[in-house]
Amino acid sequence: MTETTVGGSAVSAAPASFVWTRQTVLSIAGGLVVLVAILVGASVLHNTPGYGARASLSLLLGAALGIVFQRGRFCFFCILRDFIEYRNATGLYAILAALAVGAVGYAVVFGAFLPNAMGGRLPPDAHIGPVSWVLVAAGFAFGIGMALSGACISGHLYRLGEGYARAPVALFGSLIGFGLGFFTWQSVYLDTLSRAPVVWLPATLGYGGALALHLAVLAAIAFALLRFLPAGEPKPDGPWTPARIYETLLRRRWNPLATGAIVGVIGMIAYFRVEPLGVTSQIASAARTTLDNAGLLADRLNGLDTFAGCAAVVVQAITENGWLIGGLALGSFGVVLLARRFEWSQLTVLNSATALLGGVLMGWGSMLALGCTVGTLLSGISAFALSGWVFAAAVFGGVWLGIKLKLHQ
Repeated sequence: MTETTVGGSAVSAAPASFVWTRQTVLSIAGGLVVLVAILVGASVLHNTPGYGARASLSLLLGAALGIVFQRGRFCFFCILRDFIEYRNATGLYAILAALAVGAVGYAVVFGAFLPNAMGGRLPPDAHIGPVSWVLVAAGFAFGIGMALSGACISGHLYRLGEGYARAPVALFGSLIGFGLGFFTWQSVYLDTLSRAPVVWLPATLGYGGALALHLAVLAAIAFALLRFLPAGEPKPDGPWTPARIYETLLRRRWNPLATGAIVGVIGMIAYFRVEPLGVTSQIASAARTTLDNAGLLADRLNGLDTFAGCAAVVVQAITENGWLIGGLALGSFGVVLLARRFEWSQLTVLNSATALLGGVLMGWGSMLALGCTVGTLLSGISAFALSGWVFAAAVFGGVWLGIKLKLHQ
């Protein structure tokens, strides 16, 4: 199957005839091995003392997320770039669908965890953070980092499975950024965050009112974006042969509404059974543990452990979040091999430097924002947190400026 580019996005042309070659067989077999290995690994984790069902489910949810992100091209930077640079809003509908489905799921789960939303308590562990200029600065820096490195942190994790050579460089840079964020935290917390409001809409509007407002805002955005939708992609005709099913599921980009809906369901399941979706907790914890072991951090980071979000703790083992992001990368890798799309990209001195710098900015921004585009934005907005919307606006501003300055080139 060939691809053309329309509005910055890859659009699949009519499927070419499927040819079984040695390379094709090896690639598909490799993909099946990876996906089966994930299932076996989840079973082993489930029966291993100290890990159990939570770690097992985290691995499986991560793999599902990696598959959906890869097949639906659910990369926040790519989606925003297509809209800003090419006026193509197709990918934005995946985000809107994820937020709509996620909010409905969160409202149901919240009702079980915290029946009275107006009782002065926040739902446990949800990504509901303080709103201040710190959040705006963190989101803006994160957006600039996305433009420099070519993806957000979750995007780099799933693009590892595609052979995107800049991804490991950017992820290493995010470790450095988290370290810088820890050194920044004390003064920022004492000066601003300790007094910043934590706004959760159901506390004022109730679950029904918050959900109605949430869906109304998403519907208004969706309506406003209709004029930025390109002409529909031609649908292949003919019977549903195995070759056509293969092309549709594994090589053509999934429908954005279906992609977003699946992401929203995964997010709801993750919150109900393990913890809210986020991809930075393990990375942040690795940075904090390294600095703590070296004696470079204060014994206590004031207030850090009192906020919900992608918590950074001193650990000596893989956390549930670590299994989730590992599954995310492996799930993407497996489905890429099945689709015969794995290809190493070229790494140069320049794109390595911009990936590293972008990663540093994203790590710093994530640390101060208590999460990234999956945690603070996706999980936060789905949880009716004002902090999620503020972070989203700041990230958009950073990406917009980065693209206008051509930092992504």
